[in-house]
Amino acid sequence: MAERKKGDGETILIADDHPLFRQALSLAVKGVRPEAAIIEAGTVTAALEAARGASGLALVLLDLHMPGAEGFMGVALMHAQRPDVPIIVVSSADAAGSAREAVRLGATGFLGKHEDLSTMEQVIAAALAGERIAGPAADEPLDTMASKLAELTPMQLQVLQGVLAGRLNKQIAHDLGIAIPTVKAHMTAILRKLDVANRTQAVLAARTLGLEVRP
Repeated sequence: MAERKKGDGETILIADDHPLFRQALSLAVKGVRPEAAIIEAGTVTAALEAARGASGLALVLLDLHMPGAEGFMGVALMHAQRPDVPIIVVSSADAAGSAREAVRLGATGFLGKHEDLSTMEQVIAAALAGERIAGPAADEPLDTMASKLAELTPMQLQVLQGVLAGRLNKQIAHDLGIAIPTVKAHMTAILRKLDVANRTQAVLAARTLGLEVRP
């Protein structure tokens, strides 16, 4: 379950599986928006549930590696669900490479976990002001695939997430609480939107963009 802290005005979601770093991000948020309401989540699932029900959501601070997703799947899922809300990816990974991939999948900015409080506040303030980090270097194949991936609905991304995890259709159906024919219908739509012929090609296409699932 996500934990809600009292506050007024804008709502900001902090999603990170380390409580101490959530505390640091909360401190940075309060330095920029003292009256903001803060929602905390420690898993991708909890973050998506919190974002779905949050009113006045102005910003998402999203850890790149959390239970439930690996690589950039969490970014893709969050952007598909709330395309209207800026996302700052928070990670200890290589900033240059991670920022490029995150922006391709819908993120607004990138924040390294090694940064000091002042830098965190600057990045948060910029995102809330509608600013974006510099776009990724042109890479037509990757940019084209990212555009195709952006056409997937949140449920289709969750089905793709199951495929990436090596789950069978019946297992994906059980995980998502939907019927097997519904999974098959989503899979057909995924193959069409990604312009690939089968599940293996869909997995390879997703992995070119750093999409993975943590076992």
